This record gives sequence, structure tokens and C-alpha cells, in this order.
Amino acid sequence: MAQYDNIEHDPARGLFELVLDGQTAHIQYRREGDVLAVLHTIVPEAIGGRGIAGALTEALVAYVRDAGLRIDPRCAYTEAWFRRHPEAADLLA
Repeated sequence: MAQYDNIEHDPARGLFELVLDGQTAHIQYRREGDVLAVLHTIVPEAIGGRGIAGALTEALVAYVRDAGLRIDPRCAYTEAWFRRHPEAADLLA
């Protein structure tokens, strides 16, 4: 998995973002109590294929684990990520 040190978390906007080559990729979520409902994972085509969606999801998962929260994956990418990573199933709401 690609590592990106410039992933930013903006809780006020419900976003994990990464800017690369002038393009912004993000995961959008809505906080519902102790659950983050993941709504969208967007990676512009110009920067696709570099593991960015996975890196953003791993940042989200690390945040949720550290904060004692849970995840409701309403985004197709996030649902697929959890199917590929059963070790993180304990975080599912």
C-alpha cells in the first residue's frame, strides 16, 4: 500500500483529504454519534491507480480506532475495503 504523509483530516467538514499533483482526493463522512457514516471516496482520474483510496481509508480506520468510534461504510469503495480487510471488522457499526 502506498504511503502518503500529507493526508489531512478536517472533522468540521467530515473529510480526509490528500492533494497530489494539484488534484484533491477525499473521503467524506458524516458523524452520527459514535459512528462515522462513510458517504463517498473520490479520487480524480488524473491521480488514480496510486493506492490513494486505500491510503485515505487506512487513515480513516486509524482515526476511528484511536478515537474509539465505529464505521458505517455506505460508500462502495469502503464496503469493498472492509471485505478485503477482515482484521478491521471490529470497527464496523
